[in-house]
Amino acid sequence: MAEEFNTDAMLDMFLYESTQLLEKLESIILEKQDAECFDDADINEIFRIMHTIKGSSGIMMYENITKITHKLEDVFYYLRESHPDNVPHLELVEKVLNVSDFVTAELDKIKEGEDPDGDESECLEDLDEFLTRLKGEIQDQGKQLPKERKSEEPKQFYIAPVAGEDSRFYRIVIHYRNDTMMSNIRAYSATFALKEVAEDLLYTPEDIISNEDSADVILLEGFHMLLQTKVSKEEVLDLIDNCSEADHIDIEEMSSEEFGMALAEIGRGDIPSSPSSDGTESETEETKESKHEPEPGDYVVKSKETGKGRTLAKNQSKQQTIISVNVEKMDALMDLIGELVIAEAVVLQNPDLQVPGLELSNFQKAAGQLSKITTELQDVIMSMRMMPLTNVFLRMKRIVFDVSRKLGKDIELEVIGENTEVDKNIIEHISDPLMHLVRNSVDHGIETAEERQAAGKWEKGKITLEAKNEGGKVYITVRDDGKGLSKEKLYNKALQNGLIEDKPMSEFEESEIYRFITLPGFSTKEVVTEYSGRGVGMDVVVKNIQTIGGRLDIDSEEGIGSEMTLVIPLTLAIINGIVIKVGHSSFVIETSSIKEFIRVGDDAIVEDPSGEEYIVIRGEAYPFIRLNKRFSLPDSQDKVDNGIVVILEHEGKQICILIDALLQEQEIVVKPIPSYIKKIKGLSGCTQLGDGSIALILDIGSLVQDEERR
Repeated sequence: MAEEFNTDAMLDMFLYESTQLLEKLESIILEKQDAECFDDADINEIFRIMHTIKGSSGIMMYENITKITHKLEDVFYYLRESHPDNVPHLELVEKVLNVSDFVTAELDKIKEGEDPDGDESECLEDLDEFLTRLKGEIQDQGKQLPKERKSEEPKQFYIAPVAGEDSRFYRIVIHYRNDTMMSNIRAYSATFALKEVAEDLLYTPEDIISNEDSADVILLEGFHMLLQTKVSKEEVLDLIDNCSEADHIDIEEMSSEEFGMALAEIGRGDIPSSPSSDGTESETEETKESKHEPEPGDYVVKSKETGKGRTLAKNQSKQQTIISVNVEKMDALMDLIGELVIAEAVVLQNPDLQVPGLELSNFQKAAGQLSKITTELQDVIMSMRMMPLTNVFLRMKRIVFDVSRKLGKDIELEVIGENTEVDKNIIEHISDPLMHLVRNSVDHGIETAEERQAAGKWEKGKITLEAKNEGGKVYITVRDDGKGLSKEKLYNKALQNGLIEDKPMSEFEESEIYRFITLPGFSTKEVVTEYSGRGVGMDVVVKNIQTIGGRLDIDSEEGIGSEMTLVIPLTLAIINGIVIKVGHSSFVIETSSIKEFIRVGDDAIVEDPSGEEYIVIRGEAYPFIRLNKRFSLPDSQDKVDNGIVVILEHEGKQICILIDALLQEQEIVVKPIPSYIKKIKGLSGCTQLGDGSIALILDIGSLVQDEERR
């Protein structure tokens, strides 16, 4: 008989699928928020999403999620069947987003191991009132209401194998599309729906809940059931079709004797045959002749113990090309690959290999192969960890929609480069900072319609969210056409709150004044609102970005608008770098930042009246940094003639540094500088070299910024 129902085995699949469906739902809603109405394709898709979440949550016995999704499904059922005119589109958008928020909050509770105990009553009343108005609109337009959809709670189920005079017997095969996810749960939905009317019910595969691999078997062979009941074939089809989302269903009515034989077949481990086109089982002469011994590529029947169904395996084309993997496993794999890179460097740079005259040709061949495999392994795991910013940008659309509605502002959000890919860990760190920046643009940046009209602007404000990948960095820009930042106002507010030194505004660089808004406790809002005015947020943004080696750039023009740019690394894991030597210390420079290595004489150095040094190369003067002086390193090369000058480039700006020697190029596993070491400007992390020593990673962006300020 059927296995005992256990939701634990399905929980991860339920959470994964429901989250994916909700993201798709919000994408549809926010894309059509400014349209006049949803088209038929959107209505059908939203109906399907609600229907799927309702069915899955019903199986998992999360009643509040089931009720609220079922009610929204009813709304879209009437929209789909009646096609009413004059539906309040924006109100409907808000209803859908409210349901999405409720379900998302309940899923978050489940992920944290808590019970989904949210009160859905208020939302249900709201949807009921909307649905009542919708039905009234349908009738007022002279259209007929579609047939009422009834959904009864399942009654207590019991099995009574003894057939009565009015018992009927069916052989059922459910077929799903090849791209159906979680087909085993869809199959269980069908059995769950039939329990209400079943006198006896058997199915194969029988381990659809405890064995995720059963999903592949179902997609390949179909889901087979034997049902004893008192209801008609049409009622059985209706019950299955309303819950399983099958591609098509084959159902054959049988006699009591045929049903008994079919039960015996399952007992022997045979899978019941699918019904033929005329409703009978038949085996033609052609079919008999086609039977032969298995050959390579054929189906291979794996025998199982008595009472178990048989599984068919075949060297088939891939049915499912995507699997979900726990992120912790990916992180562990990434860490292991990082250690493998370090171990490879230790082996290949071992001092024992430096013995003169040592024959190492075979070793070098093996080492080359090892390096090739290690590099390919890194590329594969990095590509697995890279995710597009699509979902993050989708959440920003939602924030603009919600906040602008509550503040009474009409704002358009333009999204550029949402397919830019970033390491998953990076995405987790930037979601909150980006949310603060977007919310600030809506609240602080964009003016009200009256203010914009008075300033000669278009009444509808515009926020642009743009992402691009350049030089191993990701640039995410939030740009608005609002009122911009007032340098005088920022300076006066910071001075008034005691956040800066008491010195004239002229002594501060423009970029420094804009950075006042990132100081803890700073706010230009006179009135505290739900979204701003407390002086917290921007300082948190900067701290979160700095923890992943990023920075926040701010630019603005009063009356024109503001631009906030998050500059973040593409990944936190492994980079290509050049190892350099200064004195007895080793440093690493990211390869993408290096423009040129060059040797010049001391006569190329010029000094300005303030004592700052510049170096002239091919007629151009570059800011010049002696790393030995910057980091107080003794026993290092101070004469330019004897050292090497490295030209570095960052965001179109160039500086030069003086080093003693180049050591090697290698892949670097980035490690954070320990918290007990004082943070030093110009350094972003550290790494372990092949000889076991530690090298510090130069932060080129920080060095360039320091030179700009001087």
